[in-house]
Amino acid sequence: MSHWKETAEILARFAELSAAGRRAALATVVRISGSAYRRPGARFLIEETGETLGSVSGGCLEADVREVARTVLATGVPSLRHYSTGTDEDTVWGLGLGCNGLVDVFVQPATEGPLAAVAGRLRELLAGDLPFAIATALGSGEVSLREPPHGVTDREVFVDVLTPPFHLVVCGAGDDARPLVAYAADAGFRVTLLDHRPALLDPSGFPQAWRLIEARAVQPDVALPPAGRSLAVVKTHSLTHDREWVRRLLAAGLPYVGVLGPRDRTAAILREIGFPGDKRVYGPVGLDLGADGPRQVAMSIVAELLAVTAGREPRHLCERQEAIHAV
Repeated sequence: MSHWKETAEILARFAELSAAGRRAALATVVRISGSAYRRPGARFLIEETGETLGSVSGGCLEADVREVARTVLATGVPSLRHYSTGTDEDTVWGLGLGCNGLVDVFVQPATEGPLAAVAGRLRELLAGDLPFAIATALGSGEVSLREPPHGVTDREVFVDVLTPPFHLVVCGAGDDARPLVAYAADAGFRVTLLDHRPALLDPSGFPQAWRLIEARAVQPDVALPPAGRSLAVVKTHSLTHDREWVRRLLAAGLPYVGVLGPRDRTAAILREIGFPGDKRVYGPVGLDLGADGPRQVAMSIVAELLAVTAGREPRHLCERQEAIHAV
């Protein structure tokens, strides 16, 4: 989900640079082994001025990748770089970090060449809501958006399958919705904000929202995102409106409906609408982080949303024996 958002932001920057006649290179994580901060598909844009967007690590690889990008921009020739984050004795671009990982990063021209040729179509796909794949030949840099490039003699092709982000429906546009919308959007969710009070749906207060919709739960024509890839948080601060939104969202088939407020209040809502004990309802919404105030509460909610979409039971990473990114 984060790769979709990151790629969309980078492609938007492509367009700005191309319009200004400026050049940039794109670095992509194409393979990892062992411990690695980013997953395959993570992207890092390096402009000829030195400005950057995105990342391929937690900061340990970026300095060298910038230097590789300078050479790629000067020659126009893509480069596949192999990094080891193990001990000082490692022989393949060893960094002596003690992280015991191998990371392969492919750096290619971004604003010219094969990638630039498909950038417009990529932006169209990223504005949509369907999965797609980017296949890149790790040699020539030839790119295809559906299948491995044809007529290519490169030994390897990196195929990155991009899955559209989950939607988050937030019911209630009060002041405490602002950090929730902002943090959820930063995490990669497409946020739809619903409220029956038009004065609260001020775009300047929710610049990261995907859609702002004036609506009541009882309106039959409310356009909700696809239920199978949507989660919701109900927080109108009105018992009547919360009850109707919970009823509407559960009837629509959403797999997760978070409800702000005490446990007894949520239980009463579910009894009144005929869904007692429904396991899709999380109320009080959020993880037990000891949160206090709108921003911390929003963090606890977004943390729970990420755990639910990843299918994870929240716990301390230090307690996890298997690899962090193992399914």
